[in-house]
Amino acid sequence: NAFGWPMNEDNTILKNNSMNNKLKLLTIVLCLSSSTWAQSYQTKMDVEGLAVGDKVENFIASDAEDKVFKLSEALEEGPVVLIFYRGHWCPYCNQHLALVQDSLQLIQELGAQVIAVSPQKPDYINKTEKKSGARFTLLYDENYTIAEAFGLDYVPPANKLVTYNLFNNAELKEAHSDESQRLPIPATYVINQDNQVTWRHFDPNYKKRSSVGEIMLALSRIY
Repeated sequence: NAFGWPMNEDNTILKNNSMNNKLKLLTIVLCLSSSTWAQSYQTKMDVEGLAVGDKVENFIASDAEDKVFKLSEALEEGPVVLIFYRGHWCPYCNQHLALVQDSLQLIQELGAQVIAVSPQKPDYINKTEKKSGARFTLLYDENYTIAEAFGLDYVPPANKLVTYNLFNNAELKEAHSDESQRLPIPATYVINQDNQVTWRHFDPNYKKRSSVGEIMLALSRIY
């Protein structure tokens, strides 16, 4: 058969391979849908993100309790550590946010606020809070506005979308504001009070994240 599914001698698909068949069918569907979206959105290999020295435009977003956050107002009080994460379904994201939470007081003593951003709707942000223990501000990046401004949004390949949605329960189409299933590169930015990027951790490998030590060193160099 065209998709290479296991067959009986009478050319019927083996019933005991139903799960395998479902996975292959889902992959095919995602491949077709991803090819359409890929015409409009960049892939991970295209992403470069804002660089050190770049200016950051003001943005406004809400948290899980619909409290409004304005970057301009936050920068009036001091530098901002801005963390992009993929979602509650990503164990690396939860671990990273948990580590930042563990050292939050030390970061705040350097005069900075920590803000984390994802394309997840408020109900899913609540899941991140429970899994990571994060008590700093987690924002809903509706319509990927912030990720686009930082040049971090991309469409994962179809096989990754299968893994995220089927095995990690990401529910990307339901959890995000549209069906593009875009994600941000999980980067970290330090922004000074002049709206300038003074440091960043940017790595397309989602397993590699900024350390608290790196963040604190970057903040110490601002003053």
